[in-house]
Amino acid sequence: MAEYKATISWTRKGSPEDFTKGKYSREHAWAFDGGVTVPGSSSPAVVPTPWSNPSAVDPEEALVAAISSCHMLTFVYLAQKAGFVVDAYEDAAVGTMTKGERGGTPWVSHVTLAPRIAWGGGKQPTEAEQAHLHHEAHEQCFIAQSVKTEITVARPS
Repeated sequence: MAEYKATISWTRKGSPEDFTKGKYSREHAWAFDGGVTVPGSSSPAVVPTPWSNPSAVDPEEALVAAISSCHMLTFVYLAQKAGFVVDAYEDAAVGTMTKGERGGTPWVSHVTLAPRIAWGGGKQPTEAEQAHLHHEAHEQCFIAQSVKTEITVARPS
């Protein structure tokens, strides 16, 4: 099987005294084997600014994006295999953090996918066929099968 690698780099800035008081930057970098480097930080919902950077990607956002991206890639593949043409797919995915059992460690307990799909070609899927494609995409998505987070697909409005 394949391996997936990321290098996460963080360096303390500021004094050791500030560090011991929790007053240190959580900004860091994620470097991937393809050459892309992404600025990372803790979420401002978890660690307030100025010790987090709201413009950087936080791990919770990355988890939601990974779930959404995997679902989309699997969905588009399955649609193609079923003879449908997808022109565009956009998802406004939302993850919800909740407290753990008995007040334990918070976790991303639920992700709602809200895809908007533009179909092309002559063959248009029915609502039931779209629901089936989403179900199969969930079942075949490597990321969805790797997490305990509940994942649902919102019905288009």
